[in-house]
Order: sequence, then C-alpha cells, then structure tokens
Amino acid sequence: MLLNFENTEIAFNSKTNRDLLKARFLFSSMAKPWLTNFGIQFTQFAFKTKLPIHSFIKNTIFKQFCGGETLSEADHTSFELAKYGVGVIMDYSVEGKANEEEFEKTTETFLKTIKYCGEKEYIPFISLKTTGFARFELLEKLHSQATLTPEESAEAERIYKRIDKICQAASDNGKMILIDAEESWIQQPVDDITDKMMEKYNGKKVVVYNTFQLYRHDRLDFLKKSYEKASQKNFLLGAKLVRGAYMEKERLRAAEMNYQDPIQPSKEATDKDYDLAMEFCLSHLDQISLFIGTHNENSCMLATRLMNNKSILNSAENIYFSQLFGMSDNISFNLAKQGYHVSKYLPYGPVEDVIPYLMRRAQENTSVAGQTSRELVLINKELERRKSLKK
Repeated sequence: MLLNFENTEIAFNSKTNRDLLKARFLFSSMAKPWLTNFGIQFTQFAFKTKLPIHSFIKNTIFKQFCGGETLSEADHTSFELAKYGVGVIMDYSVEGKANEEEFEKTTETFLKTIKYCGEKEYIPFISLKTTGFARFELLEKLHSQATLTPEESAEAERIYKRIDKICQAASDNGKMILIDAEESWIQQPVDDITDKMMEKYNGKKVVVYNTFQLYRHDRLDFLKKSYEKASQKNFLLGAKLVRGAYMEKERLRAAEMNYQDPIQPSKEATDKDYDLAMEFCLSHLDQISLFIGTHNENSCMLATRLMNNKSILNSAENIYFSQLFGMSDNISFNLAKQGYHVSKYLPYGPVEDVIPYLMRRAQENTSVAGQTSRELVLINKELERRKSLKK
C-alpha cells in the first residue's frame, strides 16, 4: 500500500461520527476570525469571573486538542492512540508560572510524569519548556551575557539542576526529553543548557533533543554547528525540527528595537531550510536522531522519499514524525499505518491552566493559511465516505 495522506478511512479510523461532527463544528468556528476572537475574549472573561463554563470548554476545544486534565486521563488517551501505532509526547501544558515555588512544583510534576510513564512504551517522549523552570527575565539576562548578581547566579544554577534532574529521570526510565525552542532573545541559555544535557546523557543513545526553529534564517547553520560540536565532544545529537512559533512577536520586537529580523524573508525560504535540515540529518544518522515535527504534508512526504532513496527502513529507531493532537490525523495515522514512528504532541493539565495553549491553537488555526480548510475538507470527505457506505 502506497503512503497516501488523502486516505481519510485510515486517518479517522479512531473517530466516531459524533467525534467528526464536533471537530467539524470547531474547525468551522475557527475559520471565522471574528468568532475566534470573541470566543477567546469570552473564555478569558468567563474564567476570571468564575462563570460555569468548565464543562463546555472541556467537552469542546479542550477535548479536541488536549489529552485530559490529569495524568491518568492523558494516559487513557495515549492508550487509545497506541491501538493505531501512534505514540505520544506527554506535555504538562501549565504556563505562566514565575516563582521558585512554582518551578519546584513543576519539576516534581515532571518527575512524577516520567516515573508514571516509565513502563509505557507508547509514551516515548516528554516535552519540556525551559520557561516552565526559569524566570523569563533571568533567561534574557543570561542571553545578553549581562553580569548576574550572586542571587541570580544561584538562581541560574537551580534552573540547570531542575532540568538535569528531569533528564536523569528520563534516562533512568527509558524516556526521551524534547526541550522546546523559545523566543530568540532568550534562546542562547536554552541552547547552552540543552547542549550540556546532550553531552551528559546522549553518549550511547539519544535521551535529550534540542529544537531547531527553521523559520529563523540562522538555524540551518546552527544545526550543522551543533552536529560538529556533538562529533567533536563524542555525543549524539537529538534534533527536533520545527518551522517555528513566535513569528509576529519576533518581527515586532526586531522592528521596535532596530535589530536584524531573525525570521526568514518568506515562507518559501523557511520551507527550503526545513527540507535541507531534514536531508542533512538523514545523511548523518550515525550521529543524529531526527524528530520531524511538522504539519506540512510535502515535508513529510519528502522525508519518506529521502528515507527510501537512502534505503532507510520505515521503522528506523532514530527517526520520528510528530503532529499536534487533534490536528493532521491524515499525516499521523497514515504514516503509522506504514510502520513509521509517529508521536502525537499531547498536552494535559487542568482546563483553567491549559487555556493559554488552547487560545494559541485557536489563533493559529485562524491565521495559518489553509490549515483549517484542509482539516475541514478531510473531515467532510470522511463523513461523505461513511455516508456512502450506508446507501
């Protein structure tokens, strides 16, 4: 059977008609910018004023894009995905914490998550954002190489220790850690910490991955330098490739502060660098474990062609594909059906705490050209296919 991202029978095999109708309603709503903006503002207002909308949110947008409120709920979702050969990246999506007590609490949650997932092979990854363990302002100061006070130096050391503790737990429990990219003006300390973790834990197998945002025009070169560094220091490079998540914010700051825009001049330039980065990694698999994080069907198809041309097995242990839970099931489930390693990015956490993540999903589905319409086309195609079977 040839790989075909148009195969909606495989894509939505795990979904009931009711699931598909609810998804169609959601994506149709997100296709209307005015409705999305109203929904975001109303949801934020409702939670602030304690209006009883928890159940509504949980059964609509939360259910579409999140695995559950608790670890056990997320595990249930993961187990259901595993029936179709799809793994998960467990992501505790609580954001906006900014003090030492919260950072320590988040660290303990991650350690608990890793231990809980230890024996579950269908949960190979844990996702980690450095800003969940460190003050943004301190990361800014570290990035700019400003002089730290003794208190800030001690604080920076605690950031390292928290992430080290999590990576150690992942190594002990056979899990892999994906360290997310951040805004360009705090990225350097994130890269520095990740490099130290890779050097410490990626000796014989890849435990830690750094994230390369290819919508930045300097990241393809940085990927190659990271490979050289790993080769020189004799550790394996974990490379998670994404296009990027902060474009508007990056461009605005660059314009306001009068420095070179770090973002690619065009989407075509981003796509070109993304595909070149994939090809580079696939040409150096002796030293690199590749994580292809994208909703771009062309890039996914190109990766499978390159693998075939290089006689790399679909089931190669050091190549993973990934899409967000609730989106691009036509990519994820069709790749998994062909034996490729696929993991869905699965956020979980209390509805109130995951609202920032859900708002981003709604905004992105409104602003990303073609994504929402593509989801709707596929959902409608599958509903029509099922309807025709009853005739």
